[in-house]
Amino acid sequence: MSNTTVQVIKCRAAVAWEAGKPLVMEEVEVAPPQAGEVRLKILFTSLCHTDVYFWEAKGQTPLFPRIFGHEAGGIVESVGEGVTHLKPGDHALPVFTGECGDCPHCKSEESNMCDLLRINTDRGVMINDNQSRFSIKGQPIHHFVGTSTFSEYTVVHAGCVAKINPDAPLDKVCILSCGICTGLGATINVAKPKPGSSVAIFGLGAVGLAAAEGARISGASRIIGVDLVSSRFELAKKFGVNEFVNPKDHDKPVQQVIAEMTNGGVDRAVECTGSIQAMISAFECVHDGWGVAVLVGVPNKDDAFKTHPMNLLNERTLKGTFYGNYKPRTDLPNVVEKYMKGVSLFILNCASF
Repeated sequence: MSNTTVQVIKCRAAVAWEAGKPLVMEEVEVAPPQAGEVRLKILFTSLCHTDVYFWEAKGQTPLFPRIFGHEAGGIVESVGEGVTHLKPGDHALPVFTGECGDCPHCKSEESNMCDLLRINTDRGVMINDNQSRFSIKGQPIHHFVGTSTFSEYTVVHAGCVAKINPDAPLDKVCILSCGICTGLGATINVAKPKPGSSVAIFGLGAVGLAAAEGARISGASRIIGVDLVSSRFELAKKFGVNEFVNPKDHDKPVQQVIAEMTNGGVDRAVECTGSIQAMISAFECVHDGWGVAVLVGVPNKDDAFKTHPMNLLNERTLKGTFYGNYKPRTDLPNVVEKYMKGVSLFILNCASF
């Protein structure tokens, strides 16, 4: 269905008119998809802390009015010119980053950081014409990270839409659009713990729990959760965490505590908080010679990572990751299939939240 045969759709959306002010349910007009775009009917959407962070607009350039939301599942309503991998009726997940398929990153087996479609939190328009597809009585409404799923209909670049198994429950797999893949992939694709190894997970929020699930799937025998909130340990047990450390309970740096617990350090560490101190601790708690630390959390813009160079020279490895190193269009359908086959229980366990 080309964009010459579809019309503007009027629907409801939760609009943020000002930073930190309650969202307002409004009737918005959603324009047809242009070339390379897809219009989705959003059936389920969830809330990520990133939505809250940019809604608060603390330390960022405010961009309002805006429609937030980026963890969602829906059905393709129409497609723009040139879109061939999607058609109306397909079940799909929109993702805040994309896969154009043509740039060096997309062609690399080692990267998922598409030159064209990687996340841009300062962009409030579509990339091909710098215009919004949302409006209220003629006033343009800004997009958010190319998804804006707090709307019954949204327009997304086709490279940011993953076609998935229509039998997958959209109310469950929608959370794969962001946090779950970010944590799960950080462990499975980047840290790559070996069976029987030890893994420390810093931060037991949704991303950290997904990272712990990745360690469980990988066969790690010791999964140590590190968090300032001790009550999180009980829930974390369902995701494979079998030991817990609260830094506030100790009078020495937590990396030293973990090193003493594990005879010199853990084999892998995954940091999921965004705290610069947690990042340093995660790196310094891995074992010399083979330890790998993976940074997932996003730090404040003025933070600086500081550690002694000998920690690197002693053959510890520090890595970063973006969206768990998953390519959205290529890899996300496979992650959904693994869930459908029961490989990962993460989404089922999320019912405990």
